[in-house]
Amino acid sequence: MNEQNMSVYEHIGELRRRVLIVAAVFLGATIAGFFLADSLIVYLQGADEVKDLEMNTFRLTDPVKIYMQFAFIIGCVLSSPVILYHVWAFVSPGLLEKERKVTLSYIPFSVLLFLAGVSFSYFVLFPFVVKFMTSLTERLDVNQVIGINEYFEFLFQFTLPFGILFQMPVVVMFLTRLGIITPMTLVSIRKYAYFVLLVIAAIITPPELLSHLMVTLPLLVLYEISIGISYFSYKKSMKVQEEEEKFHVQ
Repeated sequence: MNEQNMSVYEHIGELRRRVLIVAAVFLGATIAGFFLADSLIVYLQGADEVKDLEMNTFRLTDPVKIYMQFAFIIGCVLSSPVILYHVWAFVSPGLLEKERKVTLSYIPFSVLLFLAGVSFSYFVLFPFVVKFMTSLTERLDVNQVIGINEYFEFLFQFTLPFGILFQMPVVVMFLTRLGIITPMTLVSIRKYAYFVLLVIAAIITPPELLSHLMVTLPLLVLYEISIGISYFSYKKSMKVQEEEEKFHVQ
């Protein structure tokens, strides 16, 4: 039976099958995350910017909580290509053949952009943030006692949003190909988008000018790149539409 002519019950069955596959893959990836977490935790604790900081635990459950968090995040990253593929496979019957091929190619780019965003925030921005925090502690002349649970929570809250923000070009390309947004729309709302990005940068960075600029500028550049990508996708969509209209006229 043609997938486009599936009944509601068949769609529900298809959704259930894909959810079970995704759940099984995620569970396996999370189990693998438990074995990878130890090395990753040790590596992050030994990084240059924090190797001189003494980590403490304030509750017996802190180490377990940290392992669970790392396993969950690793599981999400490892299983993300499969998750994105099954999301694509479920919605793809509603797309044209050319749109299916194009949107399928977004999956590896999405994963790579997420990793690029996390890497940028950790290797470029995080050392400045740690330096600012420790210098502020010294100026206040207070004893710094760092909980390992609080440290990693701060690290996650700082780095993971960048992985999501770096998805901007892929999301814009996808929405443009679906006809939901246009490059003209992105240009017309540019000043509002800039304001939102400035607010986001202010939220996820300490109150220090250099760190704020180092976050804001890449986000603004990403927005401009997204506009360019949207123009390219829009022209492609218009070309496909014109070819379809010519075909129907003939």
